[in-house]
Amino acid sequence: MTQSRGFPVDRDGSPLCVLSVHAHPDDEASKGSATMARYHEEGIHTVLVCCTGGEAGDILNPAVDTPEVRANLAEVRLKELHASADAIGYDTVHMLGYHDSGMPDTEVNHRADNFANAPLDEAVERLVRIIRAERPQVIVTYAEDREFYPHPDHIRVHEISAPTFDAAGDPDRFPDAGDPWQPSKMYYTGFSRKRVQSLHDAIIQRGEESPYAQWFERGLPDGDEKFTTFVEVGDWLHHRRAALLAHRTQVDPDGHWMRLPDSVVREVFPWDEYILAASRVGEVSPPDTEDDLFAGVRSPAAARTR
Repeated sequence: MTQSRGFPVDRDGSPLCVLSVHAHPDDEASKGSATMARYHEEGIHTVLVCCTGGEAGDILNPAVDTPEVRANLAEVRLKELHASADAIGYDTVHMLGYHDSGMPDTEVNHRADNFANAPLDEAVERLVRIIRAERPQVIVTYAEDREFYPHPDHIRVHEISAPTFDAAGDPDRFPDAGDPWQPSKMYYTGFSRKRVQSLHDAIIQRGEESPYAQWFERGLPDGDEKFTTFVEVGDWLHHRRAALLAHRTQVDPDGHWMRLPDSVVREVFPWDEYILAASRVGEVSPPDTEDDLFAGVRSPAAARTR
């Protein structure tokens, strides 16, 4: 199948598609959003899967911390998610359909309908069904992190990702979930220490209090050598800012997180960084790096003219 002329395709002529899996509304804004905006502008089909509704989240912007918002937080956060997805340029948004699991040892964490409490095969099948319908060559998801940010829903995103990557292309797995489709590559999105240090230093140099200081206090891990892929996103940073600000319950527009101008970010660290976690089209061994999540996937002609 070949898409209309002018749209990027893979080596088999299928339209290029990237699918991101995120735990809560707002994760899609803070992680890899400028990359998705860049690919959307290029004509690549961009798909967002949000696993929970974020119902257990706190309200972090005092201006919208009202009884009405608290009473309708699930509905409010869903509206914020769609506004953020529009700002980024996601073509399609899928909800995996689970309740926010909250943090360990909280009352909400024991709910049976939580993402973290869902049977693994059930959650994998739901994601397989979406992948087979959307047919992405690239999956973007989370690495395992049980130390720096051990949120149950983020851990669960990681736990379903590897099984789903393999199961989506296996005709013997979930035969009622659609025709098999094997993604070519799976990436972990993340924040390198170099990125955090660069942004932290830039904020300090402007005389501001850096919100990243708490990350260092909590023991931000090293491991920059694991990052394989750096997508240049300087021209698309305004999409990330708009997406973050769409989450009014989560982002205070006057808070420290938003005070570093995009022009400065573009100077000090204009990349989204990723770790190649699985590939059917070749590996990348650091210090070698890629600058495109579709490296090895694009048709040769498209790769030459990109």
